[in-house]
Amino acid sequence: MRAPRLDPIRRPYGLGELRRRCASAGVDATVLVQTVSDAAETEEFLATAADSEGLIAGVVGWVDLTAADVSDRLARLRDGRGGERLVAVRHQAEDEPDPAWLLRDDVLRGLAAVGRAGLTYDLLVKPPQLPAARAVVQRLPDVRFVLDHCAKPPIAAGGWESWAAGVTALARSPNVACKISGLVTEARWDRWDVATIRPYVDHVVRRFGPDRLLFGSDWPVCELAASYDEVLHLARALLGALSSDEATLVFGGTARRHYRLA
Repeated sequence: MRAPRLDPIRRPYGLGELRRRCASAGVDATVLVQTVSDAAETEEFLATAADSEGLIAGVVGWVDLTAADVSDRLARLRDGRGGERLVAVRHQAEDEPDPAWLLRDDVLRGLAAVGRAGLTYDLLVKPPQLPAARAVVQRLPDVRFVLDHCAKPPIAAGGWESWAAGVTALARSPNVACKISGLVTEARWDRWDVATIRPYVDHVVRRFGPDRLLFGSDWPVCELAASYDEVLHLARALLGALSSDEATLVFGGTARRHYRLA
């Protein structure tokens, strides 16, 4: 079903616009992340990365984790144009009706194949799926995981307990990093501020530590509530207590290590 509230961002976004946004924000390299469950989009993203003159340092793509030939599908993506920039895989597990979808045998087999290929897996989940995510990262300790959007905390509703407990449990696994991204769209789009979002960011900083945190703009989705520059300024304000070395990790170092960027 088409969601009318997403209409403001239903338009093409090209490499030129990305380059302008990054230049304005002082960003010299970025990671492109999948938006739909379609390998054709991943192929397009990888080709775009190849044409980006280093601006797109990596691509988080999509592959059918439940396919029996998932390893072959990953290999085909890597053999294609820009394939060396494939650094991770993501599936919108948040949209699966089964909160334990990640624990299905066929999904676990696919996640293991992602790890064997030397790739990271991005966890796109909401609080109800955090217990399954916790079980998965424990079962696959040799696979690197990135928790996207801090597991989408219920900021607009002021929710806390189940999200905070789930994040705390997940952070105990050293093979998981957390991406500080997508928070302005979890808050009130027309009324977010630093004070409202701060408790959630403070929590992931305490639980993961700066060496397992990475910044993400969530552009262009963020434009529903804030510009690229506003999101970056928000993150810097929320993380202002970090030392210079710690900030360097969050704004680049952790991404380079966890995604194995060149």
